Formats: sequence, structure tokens, C-alpha cells
Amino acid sequence: MKSILLIGINNFGTMLAKKLQELGHQVLAVDRDEDRINAVLPLVTDAQIGDSTNEAFLRSLGINNFDVCIVTIGSDFQSSLETTSLLKELGGKLVVSRADREIQAKFLLKNGADEVIIPEKQIAEWAAIRYASNHILDYIRLDEDHAIYEVTVPAGWIGESIGQIDIPKRYGITILGIKQKGKMNLVVTPETILREGGTMLVLGEHKLMQKCFKI
Repeated sequence: MKSILLIGINNFGTMLAKKLQELGHQVLAVDRDEDRINAVLPLVTDAQIGDSTNEAFLRSLGINNFDVCIVTIGSDFQSSLETTSLLKELGGKLVVSRADREIQAKFLLKNGADEVIIPEKQIAEWAAIRYASNHILDYIRLDEDHAIYEVTVPAGWIGESIGQIDIPKRYGITILGIKQKGKMNLVVTPETILREGGTMLVLGEHKLMQKCFKI
């Protein structure tokens, strides 16, 4: 369990607060809008009305007591930038800030953010890869060249074992798990049989994935 300070209760901030609470973390939500605070209060451990660009207010929260500080302010970039900078100055251990554009991400990283998330960009990338292919069901980007994909078992592989197809050597990808009837099995051996209706969790380079699964 982690102690998380969440600043900015817009739609994204609210969804994030709800998920963090579901995962069992302690969440303090902060926003200057009373209505937003009242709306999110049932979803978090605690909530406060306040101006996150006010150093005295932030200091009163005890910033260094939080494991993670997340800034999700989306409509006012200047406030987001000031808040991010103050959080780091006041001892924020890990400051994560939201940006809408790449140029904003660069400014945030230069002014205290340890990490930056661009939700629209990340979802757009996921959606493009997910829905432009007949085989991909899910996708997690690891770096510029590698990703983990959940893909359907190709028709030509059904009934064959991983060893018979010689997948790692022939295609240069690694099978991390096999899902059948909604259940993931992470114990994969050369004797594992690929069955109809199943999916595979595979790790590899984008170009090798594209070649192997004709993405």
C-alpha cells in the first residue's frame, strides 16, 4: 500500500482516484473546486479544497510523507507547472505530472517532474495497434523497440506445440503465457500445445511481431 497525493480532480483524476482506491492505496485528493472535492470524497481516503500553486498550502500537506505525488491538472498548464515545481522543492519523492502535448512534457520534466504521462497519446497508440489488427487483443509498450502483446493463436499453429513450431528460434519472440477460456497460464514449455480459441502473451521487437503475426 502506498500513500498518494492526487492533485487535480477532473475526469482523468477521478478515474485515477477510483482505481487507486480499489487497489488499496491511501489517496488524498486536492482541488480548488469544492464541487469536485465533494464528488470525489467517497472514492478516496481524504480530500481537501486548496490551491496547489500556494506553497504554504502544499507545505501543510506534508509532501515528503507521500510515496507518490500525481498532478492531473489538465486545463491550466501554468498551474500544473507551478504545482509540479513546488512539489519537488518541498520534498516530493516521486512526482508524476500529466501533459496534453509533448512540449508540455518537456517543460514539466525540466521543472521537477520525475515522470510525465500523456493519456490521450498513450490511449491513441494503444487503440491504433489494437483495432488495426485482427490478431492483437492487448498491447503494453516497453520501449521504442519492444512490447508485450496479447495475440490470438494463428490458425496454422493450432494443435501444434511451441517446440514443434520452434517459435523463439524461428520468429525471435518469447511466449510468456497462454490464455485459454479466460485463464492465463504462465508455465510455458516446449511441450505446451496451442489450442483453438486461445491467446498468447508474447514479448518481442515490434518488427518481429509484425512479421510473425502479419500486423
